[in-house]
Amino acid sequence: MRLMRHSRAAAIGLLFSLTLSSCVPTNVQRSPADVAAEQSADALARQGQFDQAAQAYLALAGQSSGNADHYRLLAAEAWRQEGQIQRAAPTLALIKRDRLTDNEPLRLDLLRAELALSQHDAATALQLTAQTNATIPPEFQLRLLELRARALEESRDYWGAARTRVQMDDQLSGIDHSQNRQQILSLLGKVGVDPLKQRAAAMKPSDRMLTWVNEALTQLGVTVAGPQPSLQQPVGTLLPGADANVREGYKVPQQIALLLPGDGNFAAASESVREGFFTAYIDAGHNHAPRPSVRVYNSHGTADGAVKGYQQAVTDGAQLVVGPLTRGEVAAVFSQKNLPVPLLALNHPDDKQLPGNDTSEFGLLPETEGAQAADHMVERGVRHAYVLVSGDDFAQRAANAFKAEFAARGGELVHMTTLTTFTSALAGLSFDNAASDAGIFISMRPNQARLLIPQLAVANVHLPVFATSHIYEGTDNATTNRDLEGVEFSDAPWLFNAQPGLPNHDDIATQLPAAQGSAARLFAFGMDAWNLVPYLDWLRSHPGSYLPGASGQLTADQFGRVRRVLIWAKFQDGLARPISGSLEMDDVPASAPPTGDPTSTPPDTIAPASSASSNAPTSTDQPTGH
Repeated sequence: MRLMRHSRAAAIGLLFSLTLSSCVPTNVQRSPADVAAEQSADALARQGQFDQAAQAYLALAGQSSGNADHYRLLAAEAWRQEGQIQRAAPTLALIKRDRLTDNEPLRLDLLRAELALSQHDAATALQLTAQTNATIPPEFQLRLLELRARALEESRDYWGAARTRVQMDDQLSGIDHSQNRQQILSLLGKVGVDPLKQRAAAMKPSDRMLTWVNEALTQLGVTVAGPQPSLQQPVGTLLPGADANVREGYKVPQQIALLLPGDGNFAAASESVREGFFTAYIDAGHNHAPRPSVRVYNSHGTADGAVKGYQQAVTDGAQLVVGPLTRGEVAAVFSQKNLPVPLLALNHPDDKQLPGNDTSEFGLLPETEGAQAADHMVERGVRHAYVLVSGDDFAQRAANAFKAEFAARGGELVHMTTLTTFTSALAGLSFDNAASDAGIFISMRPNQARLLIPQLAVANVHLPVFATSHIYEGTDNATTNRDLEGVEFSDAPWLFNAQPGLPNHDDIATQLPAAQGSAARLFAFGMDAWNLVPYLDWLRSHPGSYLPGASGQLTADQFGRVRRVLIWAKFQDGLARPISGSLEMDDVPASAPPTGDPTSTPPDTIAPASSASSNAPTSTDQPTGH
């Protein structure tokens, strides 16, 4: 990445000409003709005519011995803006550093460093950019860091280059931000898997590089453990001393687009998400909250349909796009060079792209459930684990995440197997020497678990069993679920009405098929897609803040990925019930702040579903990771 790209040369030339013209040495008398000539040269720079400006500055240097080096510096910077740093080499060689004033010596060093890099002289560039950030004026820090990162990369110090670019991350935006992040991960990839693992093992959890190392390892195909999100304060708390109607962090755009498959393989899943979204949207209106108008777009469940839907939403004036839903669709939208409107993607891309700085990701990941199962088991005193999972994709992903997190928490994986048959699931397995602090982790569908659990009892295996949400069908059936007695599993709190302040699950499920059974998780997911909208910016800018949602307690990491903390439930007498203490019951989700006249009607404009493209082929992506 070149931080100052030529496509932005005119704007940057304006900034620099205004800055530099104010730095003319004041101890040298200038004639009216000199002043006029410099103003003319500045005007050329402001107009983007950098070559002509450079020539004009050089003419001034030849006419003014006292200001010669000042004008030579301006000429060199003009050539740099033209993308012709090599042409500045002879001029830079003439400049005497001790004749410069104010920030001019630093600007000279930056130019010489850039020239050295163009000549593949990384050692000189490193020497010239060795200043500490604390001594550098803010307007030059990014440029210094970028030059140093390039010099370190050319010196094959990939770790140092990545660390330097991480220092730049918070100061960038738009395409510069996205490109810098891609380069960080590329540089860390060059460090190599084993060296990265060694560095990660030696880092403190607070080390800013740890999340980048884990991200790089993930992109290299390594399943890594990650600490549980820090849930410090719920969003929407009342501002101290403020009117009770004012809640912290709430902000909505005027118009949003909901981009979901309206047909094809994912229409049914999309229906649950869409109805959950509007259920929460309508519920927020009970507080007479400011709400945006919402227009629904059909992505058709395809990459092409998602891109066209996003582009149409932008054309129609959307200020935020919620969706699309499948991994392939999300990857396709992310792959666009420019996303002019912020996006809340309802899945994670299948090609592991990082979201841009105006993009957030939210999905129902099986990896989340696997990792949280490991943490839950360790907290319950389990130190030795047997892992029995089906061959389904969700089960394999959950198992890999469990394995990494359990090891990171000091647990020992005794045995891990993928079950190919569930009528004789324990064939060849032995629990004879199971430790007293052992437990079993499973990830499979309900009918499979109902075959497995009774076999454990017959084999006189009485270890505690922990599972992912896939074991629960979403409705109580005491007869069929009695075979799952005692199994603990993670799940969305809304299925059990375990999070106060949300619409009642049982009432809605009796009216809407899209909220019944296992579809209730997608319904809760859709509810949270709306619930997140007013707090996306707040969550990203306030680490430790969280939204008590329907699908879990929600927080955002530094990459804009929304992470869920689930509750734990247990089958007792064939009924699934939340485990006491598994959720902070006083954390009422922050509904939208009441504003204005309580009798007024909020903007409820909901446009009918529209089609952004037609007859697109169906996708084989999974909508949520389930």
